[in-house]
Amino acid sequence: MLVYCVSDQAKPNGDHEVHNIGCSYLPGQQHQVRLGAFPSCQLALEEAKQYFPQANGCVHCSKECHT
Repeated sequence: MLVYCVSDQAKPNGDHEVHNIGCSYLPGQQHQVRLGAFPSCQLALEEAKQYFPQANGCVHCSKECHT
């Protein structure tokens, strides 16, 4: 399982990106909302949407959850 977080800063399109903790594009720690460990990014994305309804997977580390 990987540990995931979501950025509290929205991208210009309004998305809050979900990253795994090993991602090169991880936001600074002050802008991370830790989500916990999940067996898939889909489950992490569902959790992120509890904080930010317009959450989306990072194209670099969570490609299968990126739309």
